[in-house]
Amino acid sequence: MLLSVPSGRAPRRVAVAGVSGVGKTTLSRAVAARLGVPHVETDGLHHGPGWTPRPEFLDDVRRTVAGEAWVMEWQYAAARPLIAARAELLVWIDLPTPVTMTRVVRRTLRRRARREELWNGNQEPPLRTFVTEPDHIVRWAWRTRHKYRDGAVAEAARAHPDLVVVRLRSRGAVRRWLAALPAQDRRSR
Repeated sequence: MLLSVPSGRAPRRVAVAGVSGVGKTTLSRAVAARLGVPHVETDGLHHGPGWTPRPEFLDDVRRTVAGEAWVMEWQYAAARPLIAARAELLVWIDLPTPVTMTRVVRRTLRRRARREELWNGNQEPPLRTFVTEPDHIVRWAWRTRHKYRDGAVAEAARAHPDLVVVRLRSRGAVRRWLAALPAQDRRSR
């Protein structure tokens, strides 16, 4: 199990990959807290009001990855190469489909029931849209459930030979990896 970049120090720029519902944002926040670096939520950069893509999205990604330290989700085809080019570590959460689909359904139901605000005023749409909208998040998650197994992660690793890739295939592996990740020395702040 890989814990840091090859230099032996804790990574400072980390991308977290995985399909919808796998726990990218949850792990990204935890990694950022452990390393003492900022977490930037990629969905928050992408989604404008009314679920429209923000025109500044890629500029915001470029600005974020130009920084010396960050953790962010590795998503959106146009942003992934920008993120991979600067990341030291790419953590790929590759959980079984039943786990991820259960998570995305529960998350969607919770967000809708609580009317949680997501990004820029957006909320999960009414549940009936599961039937009426082909791109409803649950249907989209099912359609894209194997998206990273098509070689996108391997392609990023080939394009960026210094990028370290960690693939975590179970919830237990995620917990163990996070627990073993070197925490930032609080005295060095």
